[in-house]
Amino acid sequence: MKRGIATFTLDEGKCPPWLFRRMVALGRDIVRILIYEYGPDEFVKRMADPVWFQSLGTVLAFDWNASGLTTILTAALKEAIRREEWELGIFICGGKGKTSRRTPDEILEWGEKLGMSDKKTNALVYNSKMSAKVDSALVQDGFQIYHHSFIFSRNGAWTVVQQGMNTANQTARRYHWFSENVHDLVCEPHSGISSKFIGKNVLNMVSKNSSGSRGMSVDLVGGGYNALMKDVNIVRRHFSRYSNMISVRSGKEQLTLLDLDRGEFYDHPMVKEDFVMNKYLDKVLREVAYVNPENYEKMVALKGVGPKTVRALALVSEIIYGAKPSYEDPARYSFAHGGKDGTPFPVDTKTYDETIAILKRAVARTHWNPDEKRKAVNKLEKDREQ
Repeated sequence: MKRGIATFTLDEGKCPPWLFRRMVALGRDIVRILIYEYGPDEFVKRMADPVWFQSLGTVLAFDWNASGLTTILTAALKEAIRREEWELGIFICGGKGKTSRRTPDEILEWGEKLGMSDKKTNALVYNSKMSAKVDSALVQDGFQIYHHSFIFSRNGAWTVVQQGMNTANQTARRYHWFSENVHDLVCEPHSGISSKFIGKNVLNMVSKNSSGSRGMSVDLVGGGYNALMKDVNIVRRHFSRYSNMISVRSGKEQLTLLDLDRGEFYDHPMVKEDFVMNKYLDKVLREVAYVNPENYEKMVALKGVGPKTVRALALVSEIIYGAKPSYEDPARYSFAHGGKDGTPFPVDTKTYDETIAILKRAVARTHWNPDEKRKAVNKLEKDREQ
């Protein structure tokens, strides 16, 4: 799998009760068969494969490219395995909206029922919280997280499936994580899928190309609050001085945020909003400097550290010390099976066909009536053609 993100159109309305009941019933059979065939750890791993996830949603009769597939599919699977979690060996926590905020409590409840050690349970809670924080604070792509599901096995394998919305362009974006692939929570942690929407000037602090900026951010807070604020105020003065300047390029008016000597900062992609004279930001920076975290992950994990703090430290790191972060949307890493036009590489038909074949075999072994099986297979084939 390649690393990355998915994008879909943003749905409105609710899933009809009849469709949800149907998805629960069909999902129960599919989950049982897949776990019997491959085991709980492998099932958790496959849920982290965006194409597998999308194909499973298609089998269960949801629209292949709708944002609701994410929220309804995870909710249907959670309901489908209810009271069978112990036997199946998989556990689904969280969901959409308010339910997502209960994820840590649900993980703790399952940890207690399973007799897991506090260390192991707390590690699962930490990974759940950090994945949500990373995709809201370190990947500043304009999508607000509103769905978070944490799926794990008794052996400790885990997957995160979460989704954000961008109300401005009416799209949704889905983020996948898998424990085996996550070697560093703050550097290239995602599993990947294809994306139709790629943003411009996205602050991507999880990119490997942002390692210098991550390191400099830690050094900045490690130097103490007074030294940090000295650098922050230098950037603030430039914002204040040049924020109203207008440069004319190619006949179009363009707001110039910074006008420093080095050309790469002439038109800076970082916005000044919430940076100039922000008392809350100053308070957070003071607290972070006091704690003096030993690395970037521990800094991000601190309470109060969010997009504004990350943005401010990245900006100071770049402007003052030249440690430039990545401004490329991580969706560029997201093509699991390539594109029909060969971009970024030809379609990986072998992997795609294996996904479809496995689900076809699972459908064939269910107790569904012949008509249901035929419809499911037809939808898989249609999904592949898309």
